[in-house]
Amino acid sequence: MENLILIDTHVVIWLYSGEIELFSEKAKREIQENELVTSPIIKLELQYLFEIKKISRKPNEILAELHKKTGLRILKCDFAELIEESLKLNWTRDPFDRLIVAQSLLTNIRLLTKDQTILKNHKLSFWE
Repeated sequence: MENLILIDTHVVIWLYSGEIELFSEKAKREIQENELVTSPIIKLELQYLFEIKKISRKPNEILAELHKKTGLRILKCDFAELIEESLKLNWTRDPFDRLIVAQSLLTNIRLLTKDQTILKNHKLSFWE
């Protein structure tokens, strides 16, 4: 694998559940050809989704399974630096999106997401 791709929360969930039909052709190709990483904040967002019963599995189970299947790993970061970068992102009120995009910016890693707000405002994001 040659390049890293940071994946958004919905990408993690769709990969875990095997919902490959939800991905664009480019997304499928990029997933196959690159090393997948995710932000530590994804684990917290998955926990929130579990608690409100939007997903039925705990974050550790999802992330461990994806690590086995795809090699997905959590990208380490300096939390204070991440917060500082996220403060510059005033185009969203979603704290998870802010932190995920901030990590993409700080590491200069492309972000795979279908989120239209992120796609519109973050130059390193892609779907199509």
